[in-house]
Amino acid sequence: MDSSFEGFSAHITEATLLPPAIQAWKIYLRDKGCTNNTLKSFSADLLLLSNFLPPDKQVGKISTKDLEDFLDWLQNGRGVPCSPKTLSRRITSLKSFFGWLTKSGILPNNPAEKIVQKTVYSPLPEVLTAAEQEKALDAADAMRTAAKSDLRPYVILRLLLETGIKKGECLHLMTNHVELEGPEAPRIFVRYSSPRYRYKERNIPVSREWAEAYQEYIQRYEIKNQVFPWSQRRLEYLLEDIGKAAKLEKHLSFDMCRWTSALNDLTAGIDADKIRQKLGVSKIQWREVYDKLRSLAKEHGYELSSASPAEALD
Repeated sequence: MDSSFEGFSAHITEATLLPPAIQAWKIYLRDKGCTNNTLKSFSADLLLLSNFLPPDKQVGKISTKDLEDFLDWLQNGRGVPCSPKTLSRRITSLKSFFGWLTKSGILPNNPAEKIVQKTVYSPLPEVLTAAEQEKALDAADAMRTAAKSDLRPYVILRLLLETGIKKGECLHLMTNHVELEGPEAPRIFVRYSSPRYRYKERNIPVSREWAEAYQEYIQRYEIKNQVFPWSQRRLEYLLEDIGKAAKLEKHLSFDMCRWTSALNDLTAGIDADKIRQKLGVSKIQWREVYDKLRSLAKEHGYELSSASPAEALD
């Protein structure tokens, strides 16, 4: 048995019924850093399976045929619509759950292994090309050095493109999360108040150029605690102003900057798992994110090695 699973599966055997096995799996996923939304969705999917199967069905007696019948019932017999995206997630739930039981040594064979994944992807996100990034940074720098200068657009845009942090993380960034001195400086630390999201916490290097602009910025605006002490909408307007000044046809946004940052790293040859950690994305979420990044790279004319597959689900 893999030692990483022992604490969660010690009391689970082939004879265990589904509900207690599902509960142990939820504890394992929570410890791995899965979000509440992921836990709720995966748990609901497995509870549907539990309700579909006879109440005395042991996990060791569940076959591939049982799972195929369950999926057919979801689509054709339950009487509740099951969209392709929902079906794809439910198949992922089955594969994750039974994969965990197999890796932990509880089941000798994985009944979900032969279930065909019906992957459904949302449209690819919009990103900035290298030329558009240069235009946007030039426009933000012009705002910074104008007679009536505004330092905020350059500081926020460069930070987003270098770090790929999300809107909420940007809003919660504090001055004590920015390290300008030290052997590994400059860098920022992304913090979360809840220990449940500790896997999202990370420290990310930033450039000297950003650090210099940041020092000028905090002095100009007398920043003491919150790095960007403005409303979410005001920060969104700042990005929109940059896009207009740079004459971009695209609507510059936090999400666009995050995907652009990740794509920059991927096409620069940075290890896929390092990009995942930098983004604060779980291994379960990473598969779709990674595949989208590879599709974006191909769409923009980059040639990537096929030797770095997406992280497999645990």
